Amino acid sequence: MFPLLLLPFRSVAGEAAGSVSAEAVQGSQVDIKSMLFGHIGDSYQWHITRIGDKELTIPLPVIVCSKDSGWHCFLSSRLEDGPYEGFYIAEGGKYDGKIVEKDAAGAEVRPFDISITKNVLGLMINSAILVVLILCCSRWYRRHDALKEAPSGVAALLEPVIEMIDDDVIKGSIPEDQSRKYAPYLLTVFFFILVNNLMGIIPIFPGGANITGNIAVTLVLALCTFLAVNLFANRYYWKDKFWPAVPWWLKVPVPLIPFTEVFGIFTKPFALMIRLFANIMAGHAVILSFVCIIFITVELGPLVNGTMTFIAVLFGIFMDFLELLVAFIQAYVFTMLSAVFIGLAHEKPEAE
Repeated sequence: MFPLLLLPFRSVAGEAAGSVSAEAVQGSQVDIKSMLFGHIGDSYQWHITRIGDKELTIPLPVIVCSKDSGWHCFLSSRLEDGPYEGFYIAEGGKYDGKIVEKDAAGAEVRPFDISITKNVLGLMINSAILVVLILCCSRWYRRHDALKEAPSGVAALLEPVIEMIDDDVIKGSIPEDQSRKYAPYLLTVFFFILVNNLMGIIPIFPGGANITGNIAVTLVLALCTFLAVNLFANRYYWKDKFWPAVPWWLKVPVPLIPFTEVFGIFTKPFALMIRLFANIMAGHAVILSFVCIIFITVELGPLVNGTMTFIAVLFGIFMDFLELLVAFIQAYVFTMLSAVFIGLAHEKPEAE
């Protein structure tokens, strides 16, 4: 009964309700930490649900290269019954949850691992969805005259969003002579983050993967903005970094302000990375925490447990709807800040 109540808000991962149910029936102690980090983290298989005592999962390809035995490729289901071809998933230690093997000395070592994990597959699926949406929108404009008829279908859905980002964010932050050049990148970033955020809220396959809650993904996004800002910045941008318009004693003999400005080159993309990662991961963790309340209060009796279940479900559903708003806001904020940083790199003195 309780797992059914969780269905409306098991949005942080497709496997949430199934594994929560398993822990609820296994005993009175629920491992909250492993539950939270298990759903937020990556996996070599995609857990769908639990039917009775059977786990319904999608095994994913494991692709590893050992220093001793070379390349190996097999499905992750091979590892369920123990080591396979010398590889197994570590339990505890610094390689917890990762595929490892043992070297000649018997120590656990990591092979070169390019496996298709849950996050990787989710990233591929979400990217394919984004490409299909853009191509469908493009197809409508190729076949219709936008000046004579209103868009329909996917084009009608995307056009107001594209215009909003282009007019309010891109053109509002980047000089007019540069905005058109950066519009494709910034629009791609916005829709990429938005699609991944929204797919992370969907409770069933192919949704539920915590893509933008993975710091590796947000690191790459922030790195792209870092390169877009610093590789194509004008000379005035670098002049303000190394010789800013401040009193000379702030620049020599101790380059206090130049050091601060150069340090800021790296802190800006770092803030982009952490902001997106932390907000998405925190939202998933909060919803999972409400799920855990139901099973933590089982020992307190049916009255307390029933009351807390009702409260947890209400707050969980509320957080799920709030996550819809957060999905859009975080995509908007990342794009807006990226546009602002790019715009600052192309500012010119007023005299020119």
